[in-house]
Amino acid sequence: MTEHATKMTWVPEAACGQARAGHLHTRHGTVQTPTFMPVGTVGTVKGMTMDAVRSTGAGIVLGNTYHLMLRPGAERVRKLGGLHRMMDWQGPILTDSGGFQVMSLGALRKLDQDGVTFQSHIDGSRHRLTPEISTDIQYRLDATISMAFDECPALPATPETLRKSMELSMRWAARSREAFVQRDGYGQFGIVQGGTERDLREYSVKALTEIGFEGYAIGGLAVGEGQELMFSTLDFTTPMLPQDKARYLMGVGTPDDLLGAVMRGVDMFDCVMPSRAGRTARAYTERGHLNLRNARFADDTRPLTPYDDSPLAGRYTRAYLHHLFRANEMLGPMLLTWHNLAYYQRLMRQIRAAIVDGTLDALAVKLRSDWAKGDWTEDEWPMPDLSL
Repeated sequence: MTEHATKMTWVPEAACGQARAGHLHTRHGTVQTPTFMPVGTVGTVKGMTMDAVRSTGAGIVLGNTYHLMLRPGAERVRKLGGLHRMMDWQGPILTDSGGFQVMSLGALRKLDQDGVTFQSHIDGSRHRLTPEISTDIQYRLDATISMAFDECPALPATPETLRKSMELSMRWAARSREAFVQRDGYGQFGIVQGGTERDLREYSVKALTEIGFEGYAIGGLAVGEGQELMFSTLDFTTPMLPQDKARYLMGVGTPDDLLGAVMRGVDMFDCVMPSRAGRTARAYTERGHLNLRNARFADDTRPLTPYDDSPLAGRYTRAYLHHLFRANEMLGPMLLTWHNLAYYQRLMRQIRAAIVDGTLDALAVKLRSDWAKGDWTEDEWPMPDLSL
């Protein structure tokens, strides 16, 4: 590990309650936070060109070590110029360590103190992941932000199970850090584990901060515990984390999840939800979600929302999108994925502006009230401007 490299930095800009606005400076550009990262698991955001992803306002995307190591392989990605060049994304890329995917394999994996041996879900071939191997793969992928290798137990779990898992993850975090190659503008995030147990989360934060990382992720949530318990866990976890480092909540979530987590001090998010929903005809809007397969949209000539600022704005009617899904045309999932990702980025810009203006509480009330109202009626269309 080289010394004296210029580290990735997170710089605060404003605060509103526990919520923070800032800038994450990296080798591949600066990201405004709070930010939502579209998920490009295997080097692509499903159904999207990277020009389309850029058009939504996304500043950083996510790739996955487990999937990319299986195909096309980390060494092949390196020979192709790295993940940035291969997928046509010159901005920052964060790579998940593969731990969550491996732990999800169930009987196909065997855990030991050194790492995990598992069978590929693709062809049954055997593979090995350890903190050192995961970190090296992320290096060869040229990830801007690498994640420490960890174990993520499913909830609910007993406190003893959570304790053993967390302690193992902390040992793996130290080994991941030792294997990480410091380079100007690159960074590695440690992952806080401990389920919903306050004492375990506190132990985990202390262990990770003693190791020292460029940022800190909160793992082990959004795995079945429900929003109320997730928020209560964030209530005591985020204040423990360093004030001068980026905070990343992994695998979250719905628009309301993002809003609530930002209000509890989280800066970064990723989730497959907007893209997966787009493939199943679900559109996220300022008035909740719409199921475009429903017959009521067959003759609806309105766009999905009067506030759309994406390249799709005003170009496609609800009736046309309904037709595409009923006809099983691939353009339907592509357009709705584009719409959903654009909505998520628009929401994050709204939230960020409200933090800077000191009006986040008022915005939260308005957003939640509008989500609960459901679709606009003809009399309500178009709605007044969203700004407070």
